[in-house]
Amino acid sequence: PPRPAPPLVPPLSRRSPAAAMADSGGSSRGLSCPGAAAALRRWDQLRRWVAVAAPWARGLLAVAAGFGLYVVLRVPLRLRDSLAALTVFLSTLTPKFYFALTVTSSFLSGLIFVFEWWHFRKYGTSFIEQVSVSHLRPLIGGAESSPPAPAAFSAGENEPSRQNMPECKVWRNPLNLFRGAEYSRYMWVTGKEPLTYYDMNLSAQDHQNFFTCDTDALRPSDTVMQKAWRERNPQARIKAAYQALELNNDCATAYVLLAEEEATTIVDAEKYFKQALKAGEMIYRKSQNCHSQSPQHEAQLRRDTNVLVYVKRRLAMCARKLGRIREAVKMMRDLMKEFPLLSMLNIHENLLEALLELQAYADVQAVLAKYDDISLPKSAAICYTAALLKARAVSERFSPETASKRGLSTAEINAVEAIHRAVEFNPHVPKYLLEMKSLVLPPEHILKRGDSEAVAYAFFHLQHWKRIEGALNLLHCTWEGTFRMIPYPLEKGHLFYPYPSCTETADRELLPTFHEVSVYPQKEFPFFIHFTAGLCSFSAMLALLTHQFPELMVVFARA
Repeated sequence: PPRPAPPLVPPLSRRSPAAAMADSGGSSRGLSCPGAAAALRRWDQLRRWVAVAAPWARGLLAVAAGFGLYVVLRVPLRLRDSLAALTVFLSTLTPKFYFALTVTSSFLSGLIFVFEWWHFRKYGTSFIEQVSVSHLRPLIGGAESSPPAPAAFSAGENEPSRQNMPECKVWRNPLNLFRGAEYSRYMWVTGKEPLTYYDMNLSAQDHQNFFTCDTDALRPSDTVMQKAWRERNPQARIKAAYQALELNNDCATAYVLLAEEEATTIVDAEKYFKQALKAGEMIYRKSQNCHSQSPQHEAQLRRDTNVLVYVKRRLAMCARKLGRIREAVKMMRDLMKEFPLLSMLNIHENLLEALLELQAYADVQAVLAKYDDISLPKSAAICYTAALLKARAVSERFSPETASKRGLSTAEINAVEAIHRAVEFNPHVPKYLLEMKSLVLPPEHILKRGDSEAVAYAFFHLQHWKRIEGALNLLHCTWEGTFRMIPYPLEKGHLFYPYPSCTETADRELLPTFHEVSVYPQKEFPFFIHFTAGLCSFSAMLALLTHQFPELMVVFARA
């Protein structure tokens, strides 16, 4: 019979899938063979399913691969013979081996537990959990959707205050100490560094923003000081300040640096600041006369204004520290009247502390009436001073037993509500006021609602609470009641916004390492701390039983 003519198109069974896909324009729908189209659709579905279920699908594939490897290699490797040899080896072990094994296991698990506990106390996280999340999870489960990053904390005093959302913003401490006369003396006596590198770096940025401008290149002394504020070594900064004074004896910023860092007493610092005030006022008057000539002159006027305000404020703080409190109050009031737009410097907090030292409670109330406003940013100084004034009216006659019998009066209710309001704003302060935690020198920058602000407030205001009889007793009886009103402080607040979750990280950067940072709300111990503690205890118990009953434990181990 005649042979059939050859087909015009080769059979699909001899064509590659790639050629079929090319003929159909890349889509499986154009294939002329339904079986191949169905196979490709199943392959696409399998790929999508593996991509979606990658974390646990890879684990199942790994288990299946391991089982298959065992099935294939069990005969060549003689696994049954090896297992039998291992059983014979274990049956010949002595009780001393089991005792040494359990003791070593208990010792190692104890070391891991101690390290986990130390890491959690210092950094607030589990080391094993952190390593598994950072390194092992990408290898095992692939990339996952990361949680939203915590609110970043920023530095600076010239940024507008925002109350519409909780954020971790680092502020300049209004009552910060003098480096040479106070911080350095503490380091000489104790050998401990009271300031962290992060805190000092923020101060260097503040000094560059406050005391420099674009026109410094026109004056050699200001050019030297511009480099001095960037120096990390204190001796290099002091040497540069003296070089600036050799070039210009009226360089106010050079006197400021010497007062802050070279003066070893408050008296010496005050002398330098008086020289800085004399030079600063002269330069400020010159800048006022020509500030409208160009934008550069306006920038120079802003810089000279910052220098003058800073010097006057520090002179008032020197007077306060040297006991001339009324003079300090007058200087602060004059400064606030002369520069009313610089309220972000929080000079009113210096004024509040000085008025409390004078026991001028009516004047304190007048200052609070002006600054304790709903539209203004709050601080621990404002909230706790308001609570102190209301507690002062009832604390002398307050008794928990009497109050539980007859109930609270209107004044006592107001005082308790003011304490609850203050504790909600900053829950770290009461432990320092009640001396349940030890104080350290306050940092140069604080985080509102954080432990650093609590340290700074209690360092200066603890004496004012002690001076009012019964105030600390009232605080002790009522402050913990705040937490019953706010069961979930990170999610919802009562009078303020929810407590920010980023305070612990920022406070650890601001406070020295030898200080135990207060954490709110208290964190539960991670799983691995409980696991390592249980493992250590179980291993120690096995070691003890092996030592006491060796024969019985050997029989148990062999079984």
